[in-house]
Amino acid sequence: MSTPRRDPLPRAFTRIAWSSVTTQMAEQIALVAVPLAAVVMLGAGATETALLQVAQTLPFLVLALPFGLIIDRTSPQRVLLASELLRMATLGTIVMLIALDALSLGALLVLGFVGAIGTVGVSVAVPSSVPRLVASARLMDANRWLELGRSTAFISGPILAGAIVSATNASTALVVATIACAAAAALLIRLDIPRSAFSTRASAWSDVAHGIRYVMGHRLLRPMIVTSTIFNIGWFLIQSVFVVYALGRLGMTPTTVGIALGAYGGGMVIGAALSGPLSRRLRFGLVTVLGPAGGFIAATLMVTTLWVPASAFAFASFFLFGLGPVLWTISTTSLRQAVTPAPMIGRVSSLVVVSTYGARPIGAGLGVVLAATVGMSWCIAAAVIVFAVQLVVVLTSALPSVRELPALASSVTR
Repeated sequence: MSTPRRDPLPRAFTRIAWSSVTTQMAEQIALVAVPLAAVVMLGAGATETALLQVAQTLPFLVLALPFGLIIDRTSPQRVLLASELLRMATLGTIVMLIALDALSLGALLVLGFVGAIGTVGVSVAVPSSVPRLVASARLMDANRWLELGRSTAFISGPILAGAIVSATNASTALVVATIACAAAAALLIRLDIPRSAFSTRASAWSDVAHGIRYVMGHRLLRPMIVTSTIFNIGWFLIQSVFVVYALGRLGMTPTTVGIALGAYGGGMVIGAALSGPLSRRLRFGLVTVLGPAGGFIAATLMVTTLWVPASAFAFASFFLFGLGPVLWTISTTSLRQAVTPAPMIGRVSSLVVVSTYGARPIGAGLGVVLAATVGMSWCIAAAVIVFAVQLVVVLTSALPSVRELPALASSVTR
């Protein structure tokens, strides 16, 4: 018996999906080209590149929640388009400054911060748009395509950037990223995303607090936020020392370290491809457990290298670190979109962004403290404990009991 053919996803979603792939590609190219420009053209050292990372991540912590409220009060479309245009403008400005031989570290820090504001806007607005365009029965399909595109960009973007910089220079790579942002913005013009029925006389802070209380009081949303936070602490605890650990303890070379990072991207792509078949064959709640379970197994493989320093364990670990989170993201994003009332989807999506990106410097900072005090091996050992905790959080929550994706939630007062 043949499987019934499913109707295509709405055209408006398709345009957002292609825009998302294009902007993710631009972001990955810029993440390679901008630090290279700082080092090669400005002679930046480790401190300066670290400051650049701070500038490019700080907006996620301080602006994600305000963006969520703006989306709830206005429209994701405006935020999407404005964010893409902002990213295009900042990248174009860097290119212009390079051409005029006027680029400075201060300008790069400011433009990196401003460009990251656009990235925050896109990160919050895209998942907020999906449930306004796609029926609840197709949320898994829609989010699977978004994650497949993101995973592809994570693999091809850095490779493309490296090839362009090697053949020409960082400026050319930034021109390509600027053009990609312009193409992403063009796909969003004349896009019709329905607005939510948001109505409130409360202050902005009151509405933000209302969103936080709603999430932390929800039996499904709360464990999503907590698990995402703990997972990213553990992941960046490993990331903070992996290169030094791999080169020193595992005897890996820069080439094999690159292969390990490539295995991470490969796991992302395969996870996105498998999410469809798995969601059709397994109970929905079980699918949500696969990601945290994969993270715990990956951490266990990595901690095994403390006794058996084989690079194969590191390759397998990074592969699972890529595969597990994609399965988690697709399933929980779909569930979050289904159970969150439309007037609150922006604030709820922004809290996920805060929990994900806000946990990363915590994990990296913990790695710095442990490596400096008791040694980097303890970072690897501590990570497996952190990943065990996030798995316990999921297993003891209501998530595994969810049998199928529910219908979209109704509206709330604000």
